[in-house]
Amino acid sequence: MSSLKLLPPSEERSRNMRAIKGRDTKPEMRVRRLLHSMGYRYRLHRKDLPGKPDIVFGPRRKVIFVHGCFWHGHSCKAGQRIPKTNTEFWSNKIEANIERDRRQLEALSQAGWTALMLWECELRDADALRDRLTAFLDSIAPAAISCTGSGPA
Repeated sequence: MSSLKLLPPSEERSRNMRAIKGRDTKPEMRVRRLLHSMGYRYRLHRKDLPGKPDIVFGPRRKVIFVHGCFWHGHSCKAGQRIPKTNTEFWSNKIEANIERDRRQLEALSQAGWTALMLWECELRDADALRDRLTAFLDSIAPAAISCTGSGPA
């Protein structure tokens, strides 16, 4: 560990972070609206599954996580940005998020679930997203982890 001191977040930073939601985010709502318009029905945030997936298709044993690039350490530009203040704290937090995501995906796979990870930056192209969702939900593949795009850094 470096000699940098971890500072408690400033009041302004704390206020900003408290305002960021973990559920019903704009990216998640975009995916949910698209799925619904495609005729799929689903459950939300099942607490009995590892990671409380954002979208759950119980009979299909498939789940979807809609990850924010920054929070989950995606390899895109937004995911590689680290705040200029308290960088060690944020680096550690994002690394811990990546490791937690890995453990949760593994636990889902072990339990016979197939998971699709969608990144916030991948949601801009609605046609590509529709194709990806259709391919994932209509496939009859054995339980395995299915990730789209590039994984975490």
